[in-house]
Amino acid sequence: MITKGQKINDRYEIIRSIGEGGMANVYLGYDTILDRNVAIKILRGDLSSDEKFVRRFQREALSASSLSHPNIVEMYDVGEDDGIYYIVMEYIEGQTLKQLLKRRGSLTLSEAIDIMLQLTDGMSHAHDAYIIHRDLKPQNIMIEDDGQIKITDFGIAMALNSTQLTQTNSVMGSVHYLPPEQAAGKGSTIKSDIYSMGIIFYELLTGELPFKGDNAVEIALKQMKEAIPDVHEDNPAIPMSVYNVILKSTAKNPKNRYTDSRIMHDDLLTVLDDDRMNEEKYVYEYPEHEENTKSIKRLETLEEDNEKIAERIEDSRDKKSKKIIIILSIIASLIVTIFAVIIFIIPKVTAPKSVRVPDVSEMTVSKAEKTLQEKGFEVDTKIKTIYDSKIKKGYVVKTDPEPGRTLKTGTKITIYKSLGVKKYTLDDYVGKSYSEVTETLDSYGIKISVDKVDPDNSNCKYIGLDTIIWQSLASGSKVKSGDSITLRMLNSVTFPKFSGQTQDEVSTWANEMCVTLNIEYQETTDESLIDKVISQSRPSGATVKNNDEVTINIGTKANIKEEKPSTDSNKKEYYCVSETDENDTKSLNSDGKCDDGYKKEEKK
Repeated sequence: MITKGQKINDRYEIIRSIGEGGMANVYLGYDTILDRNVAIKILRGDLSSDEKFVRRFQREALSASSLSHPNIVEMYDVGEDDGIYYIVMEYIEGQTLKQLLKRRGSLTLSEAIDIMLQLTDGMSHAHDAYIIHRDLKPQNIMIEDDGQIKITDFGIAMALNSTQLTQTNSVMGSVHYLPPEQAAGKGSTIKSDIYSMGIIFYELLTGELPFKGDNAVEIALKQMKEAIPDVHEDNPAIPMSVYNVILKSTAKNPKNRYTDSRIMHDDLLTVLDDDRMNEEKYVYEYPEHEENTKSIKRLETLEEDNEKIAERIEDSRDKKSKKIIIILSIIASLIVTIFAVIIFIIPKVTAPKSVRVPDVSEMTVSKAEKTLQEKGFEVDTKIKTIYDSKIKKGYVVKTDPEPGRTLKTGTKITIYKSLGVKKYTLDDYVGKSYSEVTETLDSYGIKISVDKVDPDNSNCKYIGLDTIIWQSLASGSKVKSGDSITLRMLNSVTFPKFSGQTQDEVSTWANEMCVTLNIEYQETTDESLIDKVISQSRPSGATVKNNDEVTINIGTKANIKEEKPSTDSNKKEYYCVSETDENDTKSLNSDGKCDDGYKKEEKK
């Protein structure tokens, strides 16, 4: 008998039972070496004593442990410890698909397709590795809170065989998904798993099993003889393309099924495309019952024998009925007395007591469970986890309902375990927008300080932008809420008034501010503006951005020639003539020169 606290193989500590089945019991365990929770599946006694089964189970489980896929429960270890045969698997916090269906009934079309896409993807991976499950059913499929599914029980399923059809404990749940060839005692193939997936798809969409019966033999006969019901009877809105997937996967004759799981997966990807919604109903190419006729007759004979046995039992009961009536009359008076005791006395004696919920915070999970159970409460098998900056990782943070409340014994209490302080990994924020980065850091609870500096030619590309140029904590640093970080940015820069400054002064500023400087020269008669800026192309006060340009005009001394008065009576005279129009003339400027576009000519 497995008990709480017991260690398997001196490594896996049993925390509590989380499930029982016809073939194995499942426990939540703790891997003391790798510091993680695991699920431990331990074979029940009747199977453990079957050496042939155990050898095959270990061989197949080890083979399945090579599978690595997001939709397949990872198997960590397979072994034996003092006659206990076990599998150590990934612990999944969630529920089985069967539990979800019991709670929800049928699922929506999109939900069902999403689950089937994951299921067919996972099984495609297994089939590629030449591994057949042989016992696919919702009870062997876990579904997490985020909707991701995990297929489990590969090792056990592959070690079983179809001769267990009469074992009602383990088979009644499986026979509803049993392919006809397995019911007929033939070997399993990839197409056997495809049949089971088709039955699961039908159940997801309708909330019902397609074939029901009072015993495994009756259901197996229906699997072999009867066509799968039309899903449109339950939901007329289901497209024909979806029903065709069920028809192809659940064909009685394997020749009419999908060739492999990948083709079924690819078909599911397009079932909701507009051009497929109203496609023709799938027609089987090969006869449906050509391979299973003898097996059907054999099972029908078995079912008839069961009915005859039931009739004989009923006849025997009739002969004994008279004696039973006499006995019943004698004890009738006793029933009245017992009934009164049950109604009035027992409820008072057995009524659950009211108990205050104890505070188990900062305890280990096992100690908290023990404390709550000793008070008479039931502990939820699903331990929830939350981040907490005060409670050490792995210890209890709180319970729901909370401590101090007075509740009836037997009330289920949920434990919240600490994940410790939540830590975040910093990115490289240099060159990124300050507003976007602060939004991220604020969500982490990080305190932000801003350091602003004047630009220089080492950080030209960030001028005029709301951009981070440096951070105090490097990319990849681990931080928690309440930690601090300093972000550096550039001060804003504007164009100054350059008038009256020298060319060198403006050039120095432009180099520092990463501004492209263009220089032009302009003659002036104002002595104070010679070698100084006369004008600039950008107004003072304009914001500087990286790679902006500015043009300045530097004053140069005007070259004026003084003409001496001529004493010659034949003094020459000049005027200005347009270079493009000879009729356009004007007088010389005061400095004896012509404007641009005019040329100086002698008057005749």
